Amino acid sequence: MDYRYHCTLPADDGRNTLPFNPCRLLDFSLLRLPAGGSWTGESGGREILAVILGGTASFTIAEHRFPDVGRRPDVFSGKPHSVYIPAGADITVEAVTDVEVALPSAPSDLTTAPYVIAPDQVTGGRWGAANFGRTYHQILTEISQPDLPAGRLIVGETYTPSGNWSTYPPHRHKVDNLPAEAAHEEMYYYRVNPAGGFGISRVYTDEGYEENATIREHVMQMMPEGYHTVVSAPGYTTYFLWFLAGTQRTQGAREDTDLAWVGRTVPTLRSMGL
Repeated sequence: MDYRYHCTLPADDGRNTLPFNPCRLLDFSLLRLPAGGSWTGESGGREILAVILGGTASFTIAEHRFPDVGRRPDVFSGKPHSVYIPAGADITVEAVTDVEVALPSAPSDLTTAPYVIAPDQVTGGRWGAANFGRTYHQILTEISQPDLPAGRLIVGETYTPSGNWSTYPPHRHKVDNLPAEAAHEEMYYYRVNPAGGFGISRVYTDEGYEENATIREHVMQMMPEGYHTVVSAPGYTTYFLWFLAGTQRTQGAREDTDLAWVGRTVPTLRSMGL
């Protein structure tokens, strides 16, 4: 069948773009540069959050320069540095070391200066419990970083341990019905540790469409609609950068009503140390 909601992103030197994109608002590209390399572009009518996946780079955004951004060697080694790039800005990225930079973006008319988000501004914690427990980093959200301006983007990272599930119970972001649910598109960009492992992602809609994808390095899950969840194969940790965009930045999700009872067990499981 022709899958419509996932693909494998190219991972060559330079800026790698999605081979197709079913989303109306969200887009994504992966910038990979060797030490000493550089890339120049522009944000156009979009805001971008440049998340350093691994390595160090210097950024020039319009007249603002941010030298030596990034510290962690890879996504499995601590919290990230990020650079918020507003719409209408010229961009130059210069690699201090070999560097990988994720570039999620969304349309924006927000007028603001670019800024760096340091690791100590990134909040972390654990969602779920037992075999659907996972850890997260909130990089740019209205909940954890309310003082950092953004037009649409909401961005974070999730780490799903060996054999565990994330985004469980599965949820959707279909309609604006706050506080219960907010209409958002969402994308996941995946990495796997150690190399050679995999996970499984499931996306399904109220209308009966279902898509199950094998998660490996650089797989993109694109979700303009649908409930979604992911599981890591035993022995492997899956990482995904998640980002959302909609009509507003207030988060809200509706869980699959047939599975929502599982989420209600979290307080009991945690009280048991699970």
